Amino acid sequence: MENPFLGKDVISILDFERRDLEKLFEYADRARKHVERKLRVLEGKVVALAFFEPSTRTRFSFEVAAKKLGADVISVSGEEATSVAKGESLADTVRMLDNYSDLIVIRHRYEGAAKLAAETAESPVINGGDGWQHHPTQAMIDLYTVRDLFGGIDGLKYALLGDLRYGRAITSFLYGLAKFNPSKVYLVSPELLKPREEVLRKLNELGLKYEILTTLDPIIDSVDVIYVSRIQKERFPDPMEYAKVRGSYIVDLKLLSRAKPSLKVLHPLPRVDEISYEVDSTPHAAYFYQAWLAIPVRMALIALILGVEI
Repeated sequence: MENPFLGKDVISILDFERRDLEKLFEYADRARKHVERKLRVLEGKVVALAFFEPSTRTRFSFEVAAKKLGADVISVSGEEATSVAKGESLADTVRMLDNYSDLIVIRHRYEGAAKLAAETAESPVINGGDGWQHHPTQAMIDLYTVRDLFGGIDGLKYALLGDLRYGRAITSFLYGLAKFNPSKVYLVSPELLKPREEVLRKLNELGLKYEILTTLDPIIDSVDVIYVSRIQKERFPDPMEYAKVRGSYIVDLKLLSRAKPSLKVLHPLPRVDEISYEVDSTPHAAYFYQAWLAIPVRMALIALILGVEI
């Protein structure tokens, strides 16, 4: 099968078809066999990590993935660490990184920053999360996690719980699910955090069947996956609006006592108080495993974009 990622930018999961994602998952399966050792397939290549917004898992898993493949990594963390703090434009910063690297991973608080970087750079650009809507590699990891846990993505019932308005990871996961055939998708959130109209229009255009709810109570005994998102405090334009919804949902043992034994709880992390720590030791908890799977998935993506076999 032709490599659909070769030399391509990865800006939105909407840019890829199901068969493309399945190719990525096959490569991730291969990468898992090598994750405990360092390959040298990208020796001499440089991956630039341009993170203008705080990150733990995305930044470090990309760095580990690149190094596992043998690439060198250069990185910036925060605008204050670059000449952006002196007034340099994002486009000029990207041009400099393009001179120094073979692949750029960018994370930014503004919607469209990754697209601007891709239009500016000659090297491929991966969106490590920008604005409110796109975090394509997180969605790839999430879908791969479901595939790994259940043997497939189709035919399952999903409940997406939490900040469906501002959460880019949960929105990207929704867009990714639309490439497959879930049995049912429930969008569960307080009224203030329900998906934005443009997101719902896109889901309708993609043909994803969903139901909007304000509580898990009526469906907890039937769903296979609960995907939880923290409330994105930093994206609220009004602190008073955040105060209204803070702590409005929690996944705990009492709730999960009514769930299927096979139910899995996913979360892109970090969490605040939306999943009780007592859940961590139950068979339902899959979010730390999900975070670990970020390494082989991102290894696979980097390898495919730069055209090397693993």
